Amino acid sequence: MQTLLTQKPITVIRPLYHLNAATSGEFRRQLTTAIAAPGVVAVLADLGEVTFIDSAGLMALVSGLKQAKKMQRSFSICSVSAGVRMVLELSQLDRVFEIFENVESFEAENCSVKNHW
Repeated sequence: MQTLLTQKPITVIRPLYHLNAATSGEFRRQLTTAIAAPGVVAVLADLGEVTFIDSAGLMALVSGLKQAKKMQRSFSICSVSAGVRMVLELSQLDRVFEIFENVESFEAENCSVKNHW
């Protein structure tokens, strides 16, 4: 189960606990909906509650990034635990994603987007 917090033009989505084959389909659907929503220019996946990620979870993140690029929208991740960061590093996806320490650091970096509310 995921939590979706919409604050146009930035949407924050928070997957919970395991981002794996059993949960990645729903997460991918929520990402697709969030990225395609009218008025959204940036989507942030807050992984602070994710304790485990597998290849299906990584593919959902990559799918979201590809969709965002296609739609000329921003897609970033934040609050990555040590275990999840290790998986991102081993797969070299830490070089692909823009990773922020937390939601606040993302907002500080993207204050021009936030000011358009």
